[in-house]
Amino acid sequence: MKHAIGGWLSVSLVALVAAPTAVWAQLAAAPEARDTTGIDEIEVRATRMPKPLDKVPAAISVVTKEAIQRGRQQLGLDESLAAVPGLFMQGRYNFAQDLRIAIRGFGARSNFGIRGVKILVDGIPESLPDGQAQSDGIDLGSAGQIEVIRGPASSLYGNASGGVIHIATERGPTEPFVESRLSVGDFDFRKIQLKAGGDTGRLNYLVNISELQYDGHRDHSEAEDTLLNARFVYTIDDSSEFGVVVNVTDQPVANDPGGITLQDAQADPTQARQRNVDFDAGEALDQQRLGLDYRKAIGDKGELQLRNYYVWREFANKLPFTGGGAVQFDRSFVGGGASYTHAGSFRDRPNTLIVGFDIDRQDDERRRFDNNMGVLGALAFDQTELVTSLGVFIQNEIELSDDLALTAGLRYDEVEFDVDDNFLNDGDDSGQRTLSETSPMFGLVYSVTDSTSLYATYSTSFETPTTTEFANPSGAGGFNPDIDPQAAENFEVGIRGLIGHRNRYEVSVFTMDVDDELIPFELASQPGRDFFSNAGKSSRRGAELAFSSELIDNLSLTLAYTYSDFEFDRFLDDNGNDFSGNAIPGIPDDLLRAELAYRHPSGFYGVVDVLDVGSFFVDNANSVATESYTVANLRAGFNDLRFGRWVVSPFVGISNLSDEDYPANVRINAFGGRFFEPAPDRHYYGGVSIRYTFASDR
Repeated sequence: MKHAIGGWLSVSLVALVAAPTAVWAQLAAAPEARDTTGIDEIEVRATRMPKPLDKVPAAISVVTKEAIQRGRQQLGLDESLAAVPGLFMQGRYNFAQDLRIAIRGFGARSNFGIRGVKILVDGIPESLPDGQAQSDGIDLGSAGQIEVIRGPASSLYGNASGGVIHIATERGPTEPFVESRLSVGDFDFRKIQLKAGGDTGRLNYLVNISELQYDGHRDHSEAEDTLLNARFVYTIDDSSEFGVVVNVTDQPVANDPGGITLQDAQADPTQARQRNVDFDAGEALDQQRLGLDYRKAIGDKGELQLRNYYVWREFANKLPFTGGGAVQFDRSFVGGGASYTHAGSFRDRPNTLIVGFDIDRQDDERRRFDNNMGVLGALAFDQTELVTSLGVFIQNEIELSDDLALTAGLRYDEVEFDVDDNFLNDGDDSGQRTLSETSPMFGLVYSVTDSTSLYATYSTSFETPTTTEFANPSGAGGFNPDIDPQAAENFEVGIRGLIGHRNRYEVSVFTMDVDDELIPFELASQPGRDFFSNAGKSSRRGAELAFSSELIDNLSLTLAYTYSDFEFDRFLDDNGNDFSGNAIPGIPDDLLRAELAYRHPSGFYGVVDVLDVGSFFVDNANSVATESYTVANLRAGFNDLRFGRWVVSPFVGISNLSDEDYPANVRINAFGGRFFEPAPDRHYYGGVSIRYTFASDR
C-alpha cells in the first residue's frame, strides 16, 4: 500500500511540475494585484553565490527571525525548523545526545551529534572535517535567519553535505539597543538572556549572552548551559569589510537518562534507564570559537572573500558501561578558505562564476577510561586523531535566455584520517586512511512568469565515517577496516511561486540512490556505544510540499508535508542478516506540519501549530515501529508594547497541548529494545523581554 500511495503521489507531483505554462501563468497572476514582495526578493546566501530564491535550482527554505525567536522557548533548532519540509528532528530534550537532524534521510542514523548534514553559522562550519557536528554552540536568541538546502550539496560544501543548515546572526539596527529576556517554565526551566546591538556607520555589532538551567522531565536529565555569541562587521571603505564572530559555550552538566523499552516507557515515561543513573551517564563541554571574514569588491563585477576560523573544545562523556566507558578529548579545529566571484557576461549573456577552496584540520587527543559506576578508572584507550581535508570548487551560472538559467558545479575533496596509538598495552593500532571524491552538480531554472519558476537538478553527496564511527568493534584501536564512505546521487524537479498576492507554494519531487549507507548498531558488551557498518545499496524516493497563505488580513496558514519512501535495496549485515527490501529506520513515511497564526496591529499574536508524524521503524530488521502521533503547541503574547524608548514583549506557551504520549527521540538499533526516549507531557512556559533603544547619533 505504501508503494502504491507513493507512486501515485510522485506521478501526480511530476504531472503538476510539468503542467502547461499557461495554466501556471493563470494561477500565479492575480488580475487585480501582483505580490509586491515576490519570491525574487528573497535572497539566499547558503548557495555560496548569493541569488534570489526563484533562481536557485534546488529545494531551499528560508526561516526568518520572527519564526526563530518570537515567543519561543528556544531549547532547540527544531522549534523553528519544524515547518521546513523534508526535515525531521528529534531529541530536543536530551542535551547530552544533541538533536537528531535528518534531511531526506541524511543524519537519521545518528544517536548522538549531527551526521550527514552540514551546519554553518555566519559562514563558519559547526561541522568538523570528519563530518560530525553539534548544535550546542548555536545561539537561537541572536539568530536572524536560517537557510536550509534540502538535498545533497557536496559540490558546494564537500564531506557530509546531504543537506545544509546555514544560520546567520542578526545584524545590529541603526539605533543601538539593549534587551533583557527572562523565561521560565515547567521542569525548573529558566533562561536569562542579555542582548545589545547597533550600527555606528562603520561598525555593526550584535552581542548576546544567555544562561540556561533545566532539570528535564525525566530522571537524570538535568542540563546547564552558558552561551556567548557576538558578531562585529567593520566597513573598511566603500569596497571592503571585515567581520569577526566570537562564540563561547560552557555546558558543565548535560545528563543522559538513556533509552528505555516500550514497556518501561508506558509504565513510567519519567524514569531513566537505571544503568545510566548508576554510571552517571552524560557529558560536559567547554568550547570557544573565533571566526574572521574579509570581503573585498574587485572592480564592478568581482568580489574576493577570505575566511579563517579557530575552534577549541574540551569534552568529557560517561557511557553506561565499565570498560572504556568514560571518554575525554581535547580538540583543536582550524580552517579557512578563499573564494572569488565574478558577475560578468559570456557571449552577451549574464554569467556568474565562483571559484574557491576550503582547508580544515581537526586534531583530537582522545582518551577512554574505565567507568567505575560514575568514577573515573584506569586508562583503557589513548590515541591522537588527526583529520585534514582539502576541497576545491567551481560553480558557474549562465542565463541562456531571459527565462532560462543553467548552473553547473564541480568540487574535489580529499579527507585524510591519521591515528597515532599512544596506548600500546594491546599492540600498536596506528594507521592512516585517505578518502577522496569528486562531486558534480547540474541545475536548470525556468521562469514561467515573474512569480513562478520551475527547476530540475542533479546533485551528489559523499560522507566519510566520523572518527568515532571509524571505531573498531573488535575492541582494538585504529580504524574499522570493513567500513567505507557512503555516496549518493540525487535527481530532483520542483516548482515554486505565488498564487495571487496572498499565497506562496513550493513542490519538489526527488529520487536518490545511496551506496554503502552508514548504519549504527550496538554490542551487548558495550550498550550505549555505537559502531557502524555499511548497507550495500539503498534508495530514497520522496515528495515535499510547502504552502503559506494569508487567509484574511492578520491571519495566516502555513503547511509543510513530506512523503518519504526510503528502503535498503541490498543489505547483508556482519551477522549474516539480510535486510534487503526493509525500510530505513528512523524516518516516517508521512510528516505533516500545520500552523495557524494571528497577528493583530496592536501587537497581540497567537500561534497554534500541529505536527503529525507517521509511524516509522526503529531497527534494521523492521521488527519494532513507533506509533503515529500528533503534537500540538500554542504560543501567544504581545510584541512591542511601547513606553517611550522602552519596549516590553511578554509571551506564554503551552507545549504538547493534547498531552500526547510519544517518543521525543528514538535510538536506532539500540541493544535490548531500549529504543525510546519518552517526550514530556503537557507543559508550560512564559517570559518577557524588555528592550531599551538609544537615540542614534548618526
